[in-house]
Amino acid sequence: MTPNATAASDASRAEVMASVDSTAAQSEFIIADITRDDAWLSMRVSDAPSLDEWV
Repeated sequence: MTPNATAASDASRAEVMASVDSTAAQSEFIIADITRDDAWLSMRVSDAPSLDEWV
């Protein structure tokens, strides 16, 4: 059995933010954990789920 070599993260210290970045070409929805390097994702706003879809 291979041990899990990933670092344990303390989710209680995470600080996640979301933003919409608009350019002339398209708008991107960005979600980022600002307490970690390179912990972010983005997608076109048209592909992002709305809150109504989660209910």
